[in-house]
Amino acid sequence: MLQLLETRDKSHTLFNTEIDETYHSRHGAITESKYVFIEKGLEYRLNKKDGNLCNILEVGFGTGLNAFLTYLNVRNKNQLVHYHTLEPHPLGKEIYQQLNYPDFLGEKNLFMAMHEGNFECENLIDENFSLSKTAETIHSVALFPTYYHLIYYDAFAPSKQAEVWDYSHFEKIYRAMVEGGVLVTYCAKGQVKRDLQEVGFEVETLPGPPGKKEMVRAVKPST
Repeated sequence: MLQLLETRDKSHTLFNTEIDETYHSRHGAITESKYVFIEKGLEYRLNKKDGNLCNILEVGFGTGLNAFLTYLNVRNKNQLVHYHTLEPHPLGKEIYQQLNYPDFLGEKNLFMAMHEGNFECENLIDENFSLSKTAETIHSVALFPTYYHLIYYDAFAPSKQAEVWDYSHFEKIYRAMVEGGVLVTYCAKGQVKRDLQEVGFEVETLPGPPGKKEMVRAVKPST
């Protein structure tokens, strides 16, 4: 069962009662996503200035907030984005239409269109931004090698969904990333960092968003 909650910055998160976990931080849903995924992930990657193409993989579409913020960030930057997101348990309309992100960010029709877009196909949001939603897990999905420039690893915490943080998934993601590709996650567990390093990433521990001491950014080094 999902419950709608207001976080500290007044934006919504969802609480999954079955696993006793929220989709976003109670300290601020928009605040957390902007900091972890946009500032430390998207903006960091785009500042590398190695072309105007950015292929993004998100592990956990959830409320759609990360995709929504990504589009709002890049729409005036002449940036070509292919956004691929994995979500085996998409939200029903009765849930996502209650989320209040458009109250803060505008573009309600766009937010609804992202949720209403079909799965297993490419949804063209505008001429520079496409959204592909896949109803698979990171375990089952097949990924193209050396394709993604940026990974948002936004699954539920390892204590709630340990299988999503398996070492083999980081190996799969590493193979699917271009050299210089960036992975960001709110999770700074020691085992996660060790696994990322063992796979081959250069791992950086960064200050976390409100309510969290740390977060992680990992970069696939150039050979």
